[in-house]
Amino acid sequence: MKSLFKVTLLATTMAVALNAPLSFAADTAAKPAATTDSKAAFKNDDQKSAYALGASLGRYMENSLKEQEKLGIKLDKAQLIAGVQDAFADKSKLSDQEIEQTLQAFEARVKGAAQTKMDADAKDNEAKGKAYRDTFAKEKGAKTSSTGLVYKVEKEGTGDAPKDSDTVVVNYKGTLIDGKEFDNSYTRGEPLSFRLDGVIPGWTEGLKNIKKGGKIQLVIPPDLAYGKTGVPGIPANSTLVFEVELLDIKPAPKADAKTDAPADEKAAADAKK
Repeated sequence: MKSLFKVTLLATTMAVALNAPLSFAADTAAKPAATTDSKAAFKNDDQKSAYALGASLGRYMENSLKEQEKLGIKLDKAQLIAGVQDAFADKSKLSDQEIEQTLQAFEARVKGAAQTKMDADAKDNEAKGKAYRDTFAKEKGAKTSSTGLVYKVEKEGTGDAPKDSDTVVVNYKGTLIDGKEFDNSYTRGEPLSFRLDGVIPGWTEGLKNIKKGGKIQLVIPPDLAYGKTGVPGIPANSTLVFEVELLDIKPAPKADAKTDAPADEKAAADAKK
């Protein structure tokens, strides 16, 4: 039976060869160009390809070690390299069973450390978010609703405010409280269109405070956004900051009175019988 380490190495190498979206791709592109003449360094394409796979795998491993260090787990790089060399030479100091058991225990450690960090980050995000909302609420023109939504109307707009069943068209920018931008329809060059009751509660509530042509700032607490779980790009318990411009409101189609009439007349006729 092949060792788990060999299988992992083979799978990673294949992923590189097949151009799979592994995390080291961006880092590879960011590295400075090699100073050595590649034509002189390699006798043929097979040598060059082998080196490229090894370099990519090495960078992937290096990045993995850095990520684990953020969790408080510091692996010995020398032993990592020794494990690779010994695996290729079929001289592993561990049996297949020992490798599997060790990696299973390591995976459990990583998961536990990651969960601990996530919990700590979520608690920190909650505290910082509350402080940010409290500060924003003191700004001139800012209001706080009964749900905890904090907002400031910059331009009211004209006409009627949107209802839950309406489709709205907006331009917006979304950031975390540290100013990190996670979404922006302006830079995409395309407004967003959606039914008002089909988005996070903070938007559904907040956009009812303006009308067509209006602009508003929304500071949305976690329970009106993505809560304790978060989503990619938005950590757990994040307070979200939006600048929203309401471009258009499209009311939901109304039922055709003529279509409903025959059924109403039939019901009335049945009632007389």
